[in-house]
Amino acid sequence: MKLPSLREIGNEAKLLLIGIPVLIWTLVPIYHMFLFAISPKEDAFSGKLWPDHPTLNNFSIVFHQQHYFLRDFWIQFFNSVVIALSAGALTLMIATAAAFSISRLRVPGGRWVMNLALFTYFIPAAFLAVPMYRTMGNYGLLNNHWSLILAMVTIASPYAIWVLKQASDKLPVELDEAATMDGATTLQLFRLVYVPLMMPSLVAIGTYAILLAWNEYLYAFLLLSKDTEITLPVALGNFLAADDSPWELLMTTGFIYALPPAAIYYAFRRYMVGGLTAGAVKS
Repeated sequence: MKLPSLREIGNEAKLLLIGIPVLIWTLVPIYHMFLFAISPKEDAFSGKLWPDHPTLNNFSIVFHQQHYFLRDFWIQFFNSVVIALSAGALTLMIATAAAFSISRLRVPGGRWVMNLALFTYFIPAAFLAVPMYRTMGNYGLLNNHWSLILAMVTIASPYAIWVLKQASDKLPVELDEAATMDGATTLQLFRLVYVPLMMPSLVAIGTYAILLAWNEYLYAFLLLSKDTEITLPVALGNFLAADDSPWELLMTTGFIYALPPAAIYYAFRRYMVGGLTAGAVKS
């Protein structure tokens, strides 16, 4: 049995010294949110590490929509789910087709289009909010879920195309040539060869687009205003409009809202790092 060297032990110690503070820094706000969620209103700001009388009543109030700010909770939650999944699926379809065309079909000018699209990230998203609002208004899409879906697709697509194009460049060209010699059409090449080989990157990009739309607040706040149309992040902001905000319910709702993205990331975590960095280093 080979014992670890002093250098390896030293590297592991450095990782622990860095990793433990980062882990604590990350978990403390989550734990604090959970404490609010299980505390009665009178004990919410007690500052204790554990409430004297923990309760699940806050979760019951949220689930049964027993508060003024929560009367449309499940509708708003469903809005968030629909918008996030739709934006993720549409981004994935556009990015996959674009990356295939640029990388495998060598469409003239494709690389220029991709690079120009990436330049949009030099402009802060807040600067694009007003033009986006005016554009959606001109097309009559305000207070329509499609306005937010299209906005999220616009924001996510350039990065998604770039990542998938870089990953696509690493696929052997010989696979395309062999499939073509066997009589495969372009559509068959895309469906039977390209998509299966790109699946890890596709899962990563789909997850990225879904989480981006799920957590969006600015565009959701601007483009949607009806209580039955807004997403849950905007509804959470409404809690702060009251003079005596029910912080225990706000934190409970936020804790519930954070569970789906955490579950998605945990389910696809092995694809996220490999898929989003595929092609970043040339072989």
